[in-house]
Amino acid sequence: MVLLSPAMVSLALFLVAPIVFIAIYSFWLRVAEGTDVPAFQFGNWIAVLQDRYYWMGLSSTFKTSLITTAVCALIGYPTAYFLARIRFGNKALLLFLLFLPFWISYIIRTMAWISVLGKTGAVNTALIWLGIIDEPLKMLYNDFSVVMGLVYFLVPYMIINIYVSLDGIDRNLEASARTLGCSGWQAFREVTLPLSLPGLGAGCMLCFVLAAGSYVTPKLLGGPDTLFFPDLIYEAIISQLDWPTGAVLSVILLIALGLLVAVYNRFMSLSDIYKSFAR
Repeated sequence: MVLLSPAMVSLALFLVAPIVFIAIYSFWLRVAEGTDVPAFQFGNWIAVLQDRYYWMGLSSTFKTSLITTAVCALIGYPTAYFLARIRFGNKALLLFLLFLPFWISYIIRTMAWISVLGKTGAVNTALIWLGIIDEPLKMLYNDFSVVMGLVYFLVPYMIINIYVSLDGIDRNLEASARTLGCSGWQAFREVTLPLSLPGLGAGCMLCFVLAAGSYVTPKLLGGPDTLFFPDLIYEAIISQLDWPTGAVLSVILLIALGLLVAVYNRFMSLSDIYKSFAR
């Protein structure tokens, strides 16, 4: 217990205490003079919960996060399968190359998509040069560009989770299935895929939670019609200086994502995520 004390104190100071402070602040009263007065009242919560605009923001955020997670899964599973099954002596090098972009600032990597998806960007320039389109496509400052930016940021998390799960599967199980008459696809469907589902589930949960809590990507790549919940929190706290409302929105997002994690832990296990980073 003594050895755990530093970790427990750090956890209490840097994680639990800020959350408790935000929860308490959500009940404070914002008076007409623009200041926040310590109080215990539910006016802030009632105002937010009755405002349809905030519910639309939460729904739009979860929808975009779900699409991002699905795209990450479609890209990440084949890539992870390739990394797990390739006959290469130094797989650590391939994993190193996978995470090499993380050495570059997240903001810089996000802003690079402006040069890729813009009207004079690489994609439109290539499509016009090939004669596929006559005028540039609008691929920037909308939900599409937000999803692309989030996928680029989150797909390595999906790959590493699935890779750890696939790499831990005994190859003899697949060989036994083939010996018993299964084709390659049947062996994958009946043996490999079910055994890799914990890694896929862990990757999906991580990608969804990180996407739903992202602020930079929607802010830089989103347009006027992009509605993202973290941006609503920023607007309430920074632009309007309405800390109690921002605190309520923060707690709502925390509760929503917390329920998602609880559901995942009910059907699978959070230990799958821990194993992914421990190996």
